[in-house]
Amino acid sequence: MSLRINEIFYSIQGESLYAGLPCVFIRLTGCNLRCAYCDTRYAYEEGMDMTIPEILSRIESYPASTLVEITGGEPLFQEETPVLVKQLLDQGRTVLMETNGSLDISRIDSRCIRIMDIKCPSSRMHAHNDPDNLRRIGPHDQIKFIIETPSDYVYALNILKQLPPDFPRSSVLFSPASGSLSPSLLAKWMLQDGLGVRLHLQLHKLIWPNTERGV
Repeated sequence: MSLRINEIFYSIQGESLYAGLPCVFIRLTGCNLRCAYCDTRYAYEEGMDMTIPEILSRIESYPASTLVEITGGEPLFQEETPVLVKQLLDQGRTVLMETNGSLDISRIDSRCIRIMDIKCPSSRMHAHNDPDNLRRIGPHDQIKFIIETPSDYVYALNILKQLPPDFPRSSVLFSPASGSLSPSLLAKWMLQDGLGVRLHLQLHKLIWPNTERGV
């Protein structure tokens, strides 16, 4: 059993409630969406096939590998991803998976922390959001919105109203689209509305502003 891997790298976690911690990233090849602001277009096609034992061996070569994130592309685009997630969890690792919200997240072991990036209108992919994922989400999962315009912000507010009552607002992240919306303006909107959600900046882009891969 193998997966198409775009890259495996060791960096600082930058896009979740685990931001700031050392993390091993497994970036899978392939995505079913084409977001207007995508910054990982290189993961659409590029990659090499690796077996799960080969992936696990690579992970163990890093100084710290207790925290692992599976990202893409879109991880659920590959049939074997749930198997990889389960094996990582069974080894006692904390596993994060970033997914675009268009595919059924219940395929993934519920022990995994699923970070669902719900697409707003500026992505031009919001019609692909799977509304059933809002009831599949668990209280230990996370939800992220990339906000570029006032319309995106209003769209995100409407999604918030549809979340399960036990889903913590502190696990919802509003992230300003890089180079398009100032963090201060998004912060102003959030403070005015008293949302109780988190303002989220991409930490790795602050640390390595001119580096596109491997961070």
